[in-house]
Amino acid sequence: MLIRRETPADIDAVRAVHLAAFADPDKPDAVPVEAGLVDELRADAGWLPALSLVAVDDDGQVVGHVVCTRGRVDGEPVALGLGPLAVLPAWQRRGTGSALMHAVLGAADALDEPLVVLLGHPGYYPRFGFRPAVDLGVTPPQPWGPQYFMARPLSAWRPSIRGGFTYAKPFDDL
Repeated sequence: MLIRRETPADIDAVRAVHLAAFADPDKPDAVPVEAGLVDELRADAGWLPALSLVAVDDDGQVVGHVVCTRGRVDGEPVALGLGPLAVLPAWQRRGTGSALMHAVLGAADALDEPLVVLLGHPGYYPRFGFRPAVDLGVTPPQPWGPQYFMARPLSAWRPSIRGGFTYAKPFDDL
């Protein structure tokens, strides 16, 4: 498996990964919100092409995707919102999601981004250095439990980064 930046040729494959990863077996005709969200994020001013990464297998097939988009803390562009992260079902529990997480966090750190936030499972994301965002003084845009709204400070982190977090605009419609 190789992790690389998404290219325009990957757009359909990325959508297929999100469709498969988030499919609801009880609603086979329903389109997962994550698939449309990635498309909307690409068209948003918060899109950061260097932080849209794909995992590809030895044949070049896209098997996973992760993206970080511009977020704001207290109105300042000092954070990233991570997600969605998706892996084809056949590639889940094989390290693909972890590889994507490590790659996107490393890329964000190399770009001198100070903070990455996400809404996710508290049993999974702490292994990547995430902890409740409120511990850093960053509050969620909605009343989510602090155990689900998590943040990961990077090398450029400053304790003065405090306040309410805002995701890229397409997240507002979720």
